[in-house]
Parts: sequence; C-alpha cells; structure tokens
Amino acid sequence: MSIREIRLFGDPVLKFETAQITDLAKASGLIQDLLDTTSLSGRAGVAATQIGVGLSAFAYNVDGNIGYLINPKITKLEGQEELLEEGCLSVPGLWQQVPRYERATATGFQLDGSEIEITGEGLMAQVLQHEVDHLEGLLYLDRLLPEERKLAFKSLREQPWFMR
Repeated sequence: MSIREIRLFGDPVLKFETAQITDLAKASGLIQDLLDTTSLSGRAGVAATQIGVGLSAFAYNVDGNIGYLINPKITKLEGQEELLEEGCLSVPGLWQQVPRYERATATGFQLDGSEIEITGEGLMAQVLQHEVDHLEGLLYLDRLLPEERKLAFKSLREQPWFMR
C-alpha cells in the first residue's frame, strides 16, 4: 500500500472518537498503510486518525516488535503513574512530560478475526496508552499537568507548521 501523510494538531479528525471496524476483511488496506507509515525511522506508533481515517486501529514498531491492533482497548494499567518524555507525530517539534503508567495491557483483533492481548512495559506501555488515546480523540497534550500544558501551548504557537 503506501506511507500516508500525518495529520497535524488542529485537524478535526484528531479530536473525534473513532468508529469500530466491523468488517475486518475490508480493513487490510488500512492496516498495511498504518504498518508502512509506522515503518519510517523514529516512529513507534501511528493511529488511524493520524492518517485521516476515523476507524479504530493502530500500528506499532517498538524495538523491532512490529504489529497492529484493530478495535483496541486498554484492559489493565499497572505500576506507578510517572512523568515520561513524550512527543507525537501530529505535534512535531514538541516533547513534554506526560503522566503514563509503567505497564499497560491492551486487547484487540487481527485481520483474521483472532483476538490478541499485548502487555508492555516502558516504551511499549507508553505506545499502547498513546495510540489508544488517539483513537479516543485525545492527544498527549490533553493529558499534561496544568503547568506543563501551559508551556506546551506556548511552544506550540511558536512552531513553524502551526496554523495561526
């Protein structure tokens, strides 16, 4: 399929909750586009909304572990919530301290209809939380503590790509 352009902060598709995928057979093109788009260097995950599609799916590429989830749900968050340095392809140039749990478990489906469960720590836990947030219409900016959020939006307005 193809590498798709990433939608940037301000694009309405990033703020809407996605629709469940009901026909898995018709999702193969979307999944391949997500995998292709995630395959570029420096990309740990890409949600469907980030390529302009309002359906519930994302792909990940963490430490050579490559895959995807269709209709994912976070089923368990464990450990302490800690502030982690996080960025987003849809908000280029910004890195902020985001509260995330140490371990996360998500369930979802594969194209063949099988259910899959992924449990991750560290970066994988962060990716699972970040990408499911995208599918629920949230950006990492929405999770920032008030003072960090204020700094982020000041920095955001200074970005050359930001719509003024």
